[in-house]
Amino acid sequence: MCVLWVLTRSLNLCTSNLKSCSKLYYFNHPFQFLNFTTHTVYQQQYQSRRNLIFHSSASEFVKLHNLQGSDSGIVDVRLDRPGAKNAIGKDMLQGLRHTLELIEQNSYTNVAIISSSVPGVFCAGADLKERRTMNESEVKDFVNSLRSTFSYLEAVRVPTIAVIEGVALGGGLEMALACDIRISGEDALMGLPETGLAIIPGAGGTQRLPRLVGHSIAKDIIYTGRKINGKEALSIGLVNYCVAAGEAYSKALAMARDINQKGPVAIRMAKRAINEGFETDLTAALALEEDCYDQVLITKDRLEGLAAFAEKRKPRFTGK
Repeated sequence: MCVLWVLTRSLNLCTSNLKSCSKLYYFNHPFQFLNFTTHTVYQQQYQSRRNLIFHSSASEFVKLHNLQGSDSGIVDVRLDRPGAKNAIGKDMLQGLRHTLELIEQNSYTNVAIISSSVPGVFCAGADLKERRTMNESEVKDFVNSLRSTFSYLEAVRVPTIAVIEGVALGGGLEMALACDIRISGEDALMGLPETGLAIIPGAGGTQRLPRLVGHSIAKDIIYTGRKINGKEALSIGLVNYCVAAGEAYSKALAMARDINQKGPVAIRMAKRAINEGFETDLTAALALEEDCYDQVLITKDRLEGLAAFAEKRKPRFTGK
């Protein structure tokens, strides 16, 4: 059941669309409504930032929650379709898109981790059983939606970290390619096997993979459809880190905690400068860098960083 919570605009944690609102839990007590006095609402705002957990109601296959306490600001996204090895069907894709929209709308999110609740698999790709029931027009619409969702993932303002344990094939690898950072276990298996089905990677694989590993290696992987393990993925630059099997999430959480301590506006502007600048010429990219620097120049966090340095203490950034 989707429950509408009345919150002040400054919380900005739920969409105005009743069909896509989230189930919200305050201080781990479900359905505990706020005291709707102005004083109480203001008093709750800071605590809600650190202790609010929200679960996406758009799909049972994608779980979303905010970490709490000192990890407030880190969002955990879990793919959870064990019966189909996290294969992406229409419902799961809708849930993933809605989850990403919630992350984008939540101004207190600083970094997102995308992982799997299913042992031995990150994502097996598109749901081919569902695909067999589609006509050509429906397949085209689905693949276009998949591509646009992964582009949305790539453009989310905050850094995203993919945790690859086990299988990441086809659309599953394409999802990871759209993330900023990829961390795999040694026994992970990654690949784009679409040519074996007489199709091509259609959700960004033919474009993002060569940008990461180079054209020659990307052609090898796509033409043959072969699978590579975590160690090879690290050697060709497909993943940022390869760790012992079962340790990828711990590594991702450690990195997320490191990012979470940095200036939030600075991290977002760094992502914008890198992503958008990479797609243009150097002159335009340097102008973009200047614009992004101007955005951090006016923040209170910049002054806090200088003060903390002078006082030899850890900075207390607020994202302002």
